[in-house]
Amino acid sequence: MRLRRRDVGLGFLLVTLAAFLVADLGAARPDPWATLTAIGRGVIAPDFSDLGGLARATGLTLAFAFCGVAFGAVFGLLLAPFYRLAPVRWLCVSVRAVHELFWALLLLNVTGLSPLTGVLAIGLPYAGIFAKVFAEYMEEARDPLPPGVGGVAALLWARLPGCLPQMRTYTLYRLECGLRSSAVLGFVGLPTLGFQLETYFRQAEYGAAAACLLVFLALILPMRRWMIWRLAPAYLAVSVVALSWVSHPPMGDGALLRFLRDVVPAPLRTGAEWGPWLGRVFAEQATPGTAQTLIVSQLALGGAAVLAAVAFPLIVPRVVGRWGAVLGHGVLVVVRSLPEYMLAFVFLQILGPSLLPAVLALALHNGAIIAHLMGRQAEGLRLRADAPRGLTLAGWDLMPRLSGNFVALCLYRWEIIVRESAIVGLLGVATLGFWIQTNVQELRLDRVLMLLLVTIGITLGIDALSRRLRAAMGAGAGLRIEGTRGQVVRTT
Repeated sequence: MRLRRRDVGLGFLLVTLAAFLVADLGAARPDPWATLTAIGRGVIAPDFSDLGGLARATGLTLAFAFCGVAFGAVFGLLLAPFYRLAPVRWLCVSVRAVHELFWALLLLNVTGLSPLTGVLAIGLPYAGIFAKVFAEYMEEARDPLPPGVGGVAALLWARLPGCLPQMRTYTLYRLECGLRSSAVLGFVGLPTLGFQLETYFRQAEYGAAAACLLVFLALILPMRRWMIWRLAPAYLAVSVVALSWVSHPPMGDGALLRFLRDVVPAPLRTGAEWGPWLGRVFAEQATPGTAQTLIVSQLALGGAAVLAAVAFPLIVPRVVGRWGAVLGHGVLVVVRSLPEYMLAFVFLQILGPSLLPAVLALALHNGAIIAHLMGRQAEGLRLRADAPRGLTLAGWDLMPRLSGNFVALCLYRWEIIVRESAIVGLLGVATLGFWIQTNVQELRLDRVLMLLLVTIGITLGIDALSRRLRAAMGAGAGLRIEGTRGQVVRTT
């Protein structure tokens, strides 16, 4: 069935309005402007007095990212040739559907607050992502060998060499994602920049918190300059040594066996009745958590779409001029470089516990990504010799021509927004992540496993619906999205 973009857009608008009517978007803090003013003073005068702590956190953020991405890339490359096999494919789908923070919460019960927890929390989902992307590259690589030569020989001497440039480019992009993931792991206690940021905010040291954010931006924005491939082995070796020096409390013997026992549903483990257990997991936690997750994601998707439609012309020189495009590009790059979880944490300190901080953070981050990609596409369009300039060009020429790609990008980001909406629950927002963290703290790992399965099911369901809608509308036919986060785009 063929769908019109107008009808789909109207449907999403109605759903977003319904979500807005039932959402708790109030600012719980009595005077958010006082907190915002204090944070503003900190931004104006960042405090770098704790230079030693920032340097250590920065080094460990890099170390976790390098080791986690290397782990994911190696195992992803090993799995890629077998990705067509159903067991391998479903294994990869399962590990990459669980967010890095959820992996960290699970692994804390086995490996404790150790460097291995951080490396595996990044490496496991990234292995599933790398396997999928590398498998696609290998399938597209041309085979110049004579007919009849296949198997391992074709893989080693034809396909791999043919797609190594794309693999290297994608690995660099995934390292950027790994830096964001590594920083965010600090919120579960690992000694990265996220841990420093949370500590500074808890102590109302907003100047130091601003310095922490500036250090993170100084680390991630010029990454393509300092990431020199011939130095990658040295970076990785130094990272392994740095993580080996991190002290951590021991977990004791039998941690893995206890974990495997505790993830078994309580009725099977203790003989308790299924009815009350299922009621507590699904009726009291999964159902309200799912509802809040979908409400947050829908409002965030609507906000991201509005922001992208308004902001993408800001990086097009023919609309805002050369220097205006430079400024717009800088603002969008900074906003999309900050992790959603980190943004949500900052907004939570200003506005207090409600859905509003999560919605704002997700809308800003994802809207900046979509706007940046649309702006890059707009720069590549061929314009008529008599094409107008300024807002007339943006509204009457660029936006109509990019409308299909705009819809496709929003739908691509939808699944990611749902995944991140669940995660912000770890900050106290009543999405699925809130209930997962609650059960982790109560050592009810069987409930954690069931809620994770619910989260995976919702994510996969939204992804399937997004694919169907894109196919039914023919949206984004000229787009190629690389990776599960839909951030690297090229035209085909």
